[in-house]
Amino acid sequence: MNERKIAAVVGVGPGLGAAVARRFASEGYRVALMARTAASAAPVEKAIAESGGDGRFIAVDATEASSVKDAFARVASDMGAPEVLVYNAGAFQMGGILDVTPEEFERCWRANCLGGFLATQAVLPAMLDRGRGTILFTGATASLRGSARFSCLAVGKFGLRALGQSLAREVGPRGVHVAHVVVDGQIDTPRLRAMSPDRSLETVLAPDAIAETFWQLHRQDRTAWTHEIDVRPAVEKF
Repeated sequence: MNERKIAAVVGVGPGLGAAVARRFASEGYRVALMARTAASAAPVEKAIAESGGDGRFIAVDATEASSVKDAFARVASDMGAPEVLVYNAGAFQMGGILDVTPEEFERCWRANCLGGFLATQAVLPAMLDRGRGTILFTGATASLRGSARFSCLAVGKFGLRALGQSLAREVGPRGVHVAHVVVDGQIDTPRLRAMSPDRSLETVLAPDAIAETFWQLHRQDRTAWTHEIDVRPAVEKF
């Protein structure tokens, strides 16, 4: 019997992270559910278990190098070396450039960009040794456009996109597929529904639909890899 493959999802919560984790688990992957708190991952862990899959919460603060190193060491020892990394963590603080504090700016940059670098460093050696692997970064509209009062998001997301481009050129020829997904619009989450209960579902992105895109990126044949893809509701202006 073949050993089950491992996927690590950093930034598991009630929206996209949960959907991606469930999608990979449905294909037989053992999934490391990586989040700051157990409360964020518990519903996902339960749902995966109830469907016969294997998802395990691993505590991590993606903004701190020591936390990321320790968390991935635990993934490796408890589950195995990930073949797939999905970096879905992020932080957002809206505000004008004179209103945002340096601490807020740095916190967002660490979550939106630095964490992707740290997580990549943790999984990449084993991927290169095997000659295969997939690294997927969750981007946003802010990955492409720095809107007014969105500097805290755009700077980090621009950086994550640049990291993905550089990384793809470096490790793609060595068998590691790196892709960046521009999520151009708001994702349907419980929080969004609570804020806008009358909003039509046609105007927001369904997490399971985005997760399917992540899965298909991982499945691509290496002769026809996609590096960047954008997803949005049909009614979204762009």
